[in-house]
Amino acid sequence: MDHRERKKIIALIEREVVPAIGCTEPIAVALCAAKATEILGKAPEKIYALLSANILKNAMGVGIPGTGMIGLPIAIALGSRIGKSAYNLEVLKDCTPADVEESKKMIYSNKICINLKENITEKLYIEIICEADGEEAKAIISGEHTHFVFIAHNQEILLDRKEKASSPEKEEEDIRLAFRKVYEFATTAPLDEIRFILRSRDLNKAAAQQSFNGNYGHKLGKILQDSPMKQKILGKNTFSRILSYTSAACDARMAGAMIPVMSNSGSGNQGITATLPVVIYAEDNHKSEEELIRALTLSHLTVIYIKQSLGRLSALCGCVVASTGSSCGITYLMGGNYEQITFAVKNMIGNITGMICDGAKPSCSLKVTSGTSTAILSSILAIEHQCVTPAEGIVDDDIDQSIQNLTRIGKEAMNETDRLVLNIMTHKRSCN
Repeated sequence: MDHRERKKIIALIEREVVPAIGCTEPIAVALCAAKATEILGKAPEKIYALLSANILKNAMGVGIPGTGMIGLPIAIALGSRIGKSAYNLEVLKDCTPADVEESKKMIYSNKICINLKENITEKLYIEIICEADGEEAKAIISGEHTHFVFIAHNQEILLDRKEKASSPEKEEEDIRLAFRKVYEFATTAPLDEIRFILRSRDLNKAAAQQSFNGNYGHKLGKILQDSPMKQKILGKNTFSRILSYTSAACDARMAGAMIPVMSNSGSGNQGITATLPVVIYAEDNHKSEEELIRALTLSHLTVIYIKQSLGRLSALCGCVVASTGSSCGITYLMGGNYEQITFAVKNMIGNITGMICDGAKPSCSLKVTSGTSTAILSSILAIEHQCVTPAEGIVDDDIDQSIQNLTRIGKEAMNETDRLVLNIMTHKRSCN
């Protein structure tokens, strides 16, 4: 692989593996509200949010960092009040209890209006309009969680990329991947060029450890760490440690803890799932720093590759993709070669394809744990030269075609599933 291609892949990883505080969808809405308010130049008297169905779905039931509240109204209010768009997905990191109380007043005074944006095909779409003193500012994010495609102040258009490709700086940074290229880069790139991936270990492991000291969400990570029943059934071993660390970080994030995590392809849960199983396996098996760096790079880049064809948001749960990445990393750490790593991917595709995404929420930790346990199982089988064959289901002999089969199901076949899931979520009777 030549130097120029390597640099493009590094730029791609650096763009996709970034710190985030809170669930990415409501935080992206807060980011858009922050930008619109900055453009308006004053506190809005009214804020209108027009959102795609997938943004609505992923923001309805998740905690907003530092607030003790769930959902979009508080995210929009805080983004407008104290958000700094320069912080990107850490837009709310300066939040204080006083800011939360003032933001609640915005909600109670009906200053925020949230609606579904009709007649759009983009699954990731956020439009915020802020009004005050007869002035108006509009900001639109589309395609990626931090990608502004339109900004206007009154009648003056400050930015208009709506007719261009949805990915930012596509010509300069984007590179189409194939699985062989992912493997080659992860296993041969000069170590100093990819050492930065260890930041994902540092952030995501710290998030899990902080979660162990609290009571977040369904407390799955904490229960898997020290519950007597867990000790009786799972024991204390690498498998149970992987599950507890991965679910603990997800518990904290979905509950709205003010804890940064390293995301992947716009999702903190994907970043957690691509990172912690690999890290814990490496630690428990005394792997070298180089082995860990290469395994993490393989895991994260596999996720990025799969998401290139799947898209940012879909009806397919992101843990299916992220745990496929971690299975690759774990198989590499087990001593697996290229063929065995492709076996791990095929085992994942043959097992948990079809797991639905029904929004971001505390129970995501259950799905993350299901994906992670399947990743370990897939790696064990792969090391023993066992994999789902082309005679079975959607798996193809060609690894890239197998991945395309997975993403086609998530992107095309599950569209009706997406609509039905949102319909069910928005028409449930109150749980109170």
